[in-house]
Amino acid sequence: MPFNMQGWEWVILIVLALLIFGGSRLAGAGKNAGRALREFKDETRQIKADEEQAQREAELRRREHELEQRERGAAAGGSTAAGDVVDPIDPYDAELVEDPRPDTDQK
Repeated sequence: MPFNMQGWEWVILIVLALLIFGGSRLAGAGKNAGRALREFKDETRQIKADEEQAQREAELRRREHELEQRERGAAAGGSTAAGDVVDPIDPYDAELVEDPRPDTDQK
């Protein structure tokens, strides 16, 4: 494996690279690699910041919706508790209840 090299092997590899490519080319390659890494880090930070902003906005919209639902419930004359959200009909909120009768086949 090439990455199990000892100290002297790295020195020889670096000297060979300097002889083949020259110091200015290697310095330019290192500079470009550093610039690419910096740009990559900046972009990943920006993506994380955008995701956090989207989450904050979604939470704000959810809270505004809950407040609006509470206000509608209070305006309609119904009293709601602090944590209740008045939602007209939510088909996904129904609970599934199993049939309490035993499963017997009578013929």
